[in-house]
Amino acid sequence: MPATPQRRRTVRRLTIGAAVLAAAGLAAGALPAGADTGHAARTGRTVDVQLLSFNDFHGNLEPPQGSSGTVEEVQPDGSKKSVPAGGAEYLAQSLRTARKGHPYSVTAAAGDLVGASPLLSGLFHDEPTVEAMNKLGLDVTSVGNHEFDEGRKELTRLQKGGCHPKDGCYEDGKKFRGAGFPYLTANVTDDKTGKPLLKPYTVWKHKGVKIGFIGVTLEGTPDIVNAEGIKGLKFHDEVETINKYAKVLNRQGVKSVVALIHEGGLPASTSYNYNCDSPGPGDGISGPITEIAKHVTPRVDALITGHTHQAYACTIPDPSGKPRTVTSAASYGKLYTDTTLTYDRRTHDIVRTAVKAPGAANHVVDRTQPKAADMTSLITRWNKLAAPVAGRPVGHISADIAGRGANAPESPLGDVISDAQLEATKADGKGGAQLALMNPGGVRSDLAFKASGSEGDGVVTYGEAFTVQPFTNMMNVVDLTGAQLLTALQQQVSGPNAASPKILQVSQGLTYTLDMTKSGADRIVKDSVKLNGAALDPAKTYRVAMNEFLAGGGDGFPAFKDGKNKYVGPSDLDAFTAYLTAHSSADKPLTPPKADRITVVK
Repeated sequence: MPATPQRRRTVRRLTIGAAVLAAAGLAAGALPAGADTGHAARTGRTVDVQLLSFNDFHGNLEPPQGSSGTVEEVQPDGSKKSVPAGGAEYLAQSLRTARKGHPYSVTAAAGDLVGASPLLSGLFHDEPTVEAMNKLGLDVTSVGNHEFDEGRKELTRLQKGGCHPKDGCYEDGKKFRGAGFPYLTANVTDDKTGKPLLKPYTVWKHKGVKIGFIGVTLEGTPDIVNAEGIKGLKFHDEVETINKYAKVLNRQGVKSVVALIHEGGLPASTSYNYNCDSPGPGDGISGPITEIAKHVTPRVDALITGHTHQAYACTIPDPSGKPRTVTSAASYGKLYTDTTLTYDRRTHDIVRTAVKAPGAANHVVDRTQPKAADMTSLITRWNKLAAPVAGRPVGHISADIAGRGANAPESPLGDVISDAQLEATKADGKGGAQLALMNPGGVRSDLAFKASGSEGDGVVTYGEAFTVQPFTNMMNVVDLTGAQLLTALQQQVSGPNAASPKILQVSQGLTYTLDMTKSGADRIVKDSVKLNGAALDPAKTYRVAMNEFLAGGGDGFPAFKDGKNKYVGPSDLDAFTAYLTAHSSADKPLTPPKADRITVVK
């Protein structure tokens, strides 16, 4: 759901990086849902297949910092507990432990394994993450919108292997081997050939058991990625595509089918162990995946989803009325889902009754378990290569500054970033910006006070700043009238953003009231919008700074495309690090802002 501008500029702008690097030489799920659990089990007609899944890993090889690295757990007494989770060392260990005692086990993912990644992976075009996925035994994944961050050619390279066309190979004598698992792009086709970019489906086989996997990304990918990265590609309807290939698999004799969908939902609770099938008022799940699930053919036996970074294991009836599991494992490797598929050897299909769907549950990738040694070795190796770039101090903070984990329309870190962008572009010769706006999906993490390495508490390293702003988007400053600016603010809560508002982070001086008791564009209280205390003048022209993704209308903000007199400034990452350096020191660290520029009425 985050913005996805090009990251190909990242290594180009980190020229020090290339030079330095060149020199550096389930517990089981619920009981099976079989209609015949007695005679069939004794005669061996059915077999339980363990389906392990996760999604939206985003290159988080090391445990995510701050609230980005925790999951919420409901306790027996109804209270909620924050549990540290995630990291490749623990994810690999969790999956390997879960597989024990399960002779039939397959591991799948639902996209965004890479993209918007921390520097440890992003600096190397996500080769470290693909290598980690190979080692932890991933069998198949759908493609996500972030897999297109660096364009179709780079996605193809991640699949097939080979050294980067510009930055080459990162280790002497080693050539990138590519993904040992298929990326499925069933609904992404080439305009010229009409064929899928990569494989549309694959069939997992083990001792006579066959399960087909169809992989799709959200049809709306073009609205949230940089247009250049998907030139020449068409994104098709998810349901139509899945139904099409389910028929193809059926004709091949593959009756058991799982859909991997990079699109998701919003459960009523943020707790990973929430029962979203509970019948209480306001319970359950909403969002795009609900309609998709209702219309995907009954030939599909389970839906593994992602994109919204939420945790759920729900049951949504298929078009025939039979229950079917729909799951998502949050993000960043903090959870994995264990689903039990009961396979009938005679019909070659998954046993689903009108009463019960396959059993599924999410499990925490906790950090109290032993680390997977091969992942520790992988992380150590790549960290050594990244250290000259990643470990450089760029600022100091007095406490955690919440960004991705703020769970509020306006975040303290969003304020810092928008202020940094304004400062980088406000001078007359540098754009003359009067305000800056930042898309919330581009804020990828928190800034944590606790040291992630040996730098010391409160020290912000370049690697940590990169984790927050990994896209290396160029700053744009454009002319917008007050009327156009108001329209843009209204687009936060209307049109494609009506169901799931995208509240822009605003620089100091811009204030307004967001009334969530109203609907659509009316949620923006018009006469409350002020700049430095003065009411917004519809006829006046304002100089507005934003990243190039937003300036191109990304994230459902077409009003920004009407901006005139564009000035191109530094990258958002450079603006961010320069601001941290200029406004903090060991003696005077940066204090988290109050995040009080947007008044929210609930």
